[in-house]
Amino acid sequence: MTNRSLQTHIDHLVVAARTLDEGVAWCEATLGITPQSGGEHEQYGTHNRLFKIATPRYPMAYFEIIAINPAALAQKRGASKRWFDLDDAVLQESIAQVPTLIHFVVNTTDIQLASNTWKAQGLDTGPVVQAQRQTDKGPLHWQITVRDDGQRLLGGTLPTLIQWGKPGAAEPLRLHPRNSLPRSGVSLQKITVSHSAADVLKTAYESVHLKDIEISNSEANISAHLQTPKGLVVLQSRGI
Repeated sequence: MTNRSLQTHIDHLVVAARTLDEGVAWCEATLGITPQSGGEHEQYGTHNRLFKIATPRYPMAYFEIIAINPAALAQKRGASKRWFDLDDAVLQESIAQVPTLIHFVVNTTDIQLASNTWKAQGLDTGPVVQAQRQTDKGPLHWQITVRDDGQRLLGGTLPTLIQWGKPGAAEPLRLHPRNSLPRSGVSLQKITVSHSAADVLKTAYESVHLKDIEISNSEANISAHLQTPKGLVVLQSRGI
């Protein structure tokens, strides 16, 4: 059943790299652009680079390259696992070979309702936590679902939920990072997912009113079709 009060859209793609320098070099070689500076996430010990990939079909979309920050202080991060499975040995072994698309995040108008909707379907993406990072315009705040074990679900094909701004903030989308990112020359044309539990994904997506993602029954995979200065590039997660 769809919660008609919810509106949910693609927010950003997540590519993981062993180091941020390796991620930047990969981006330049693969997509033909240099990503913008991002920031640090103290509570998860990571940092990122960003660029806009928005299109009329995906008007809020941007691209995140994320890596473990070797300079992060463990005492600030606490004992929690890093988000997006970044503490997983298999994932780390894979991205040591080449930075890889591992996940995507969707922006929803009521993150608690969306999270509870999925929990009722047996899909627990974790508690809603508050996060922030510093920008040159001040702190950027958001709410996001993160499991205590840091794991993604269904091979990364069930997205993480995000809602920008502090709880109850007015005009949350005014604070969206895409508003401070210039056009990059890269645009998201299509995103598709596959999984052996495609029916579960279809129900989950429909229940939070998430559209414009093609779903098929096959091995776990996310495919992002990007128009770039190097032509059409298709990134795939291949279940990592």
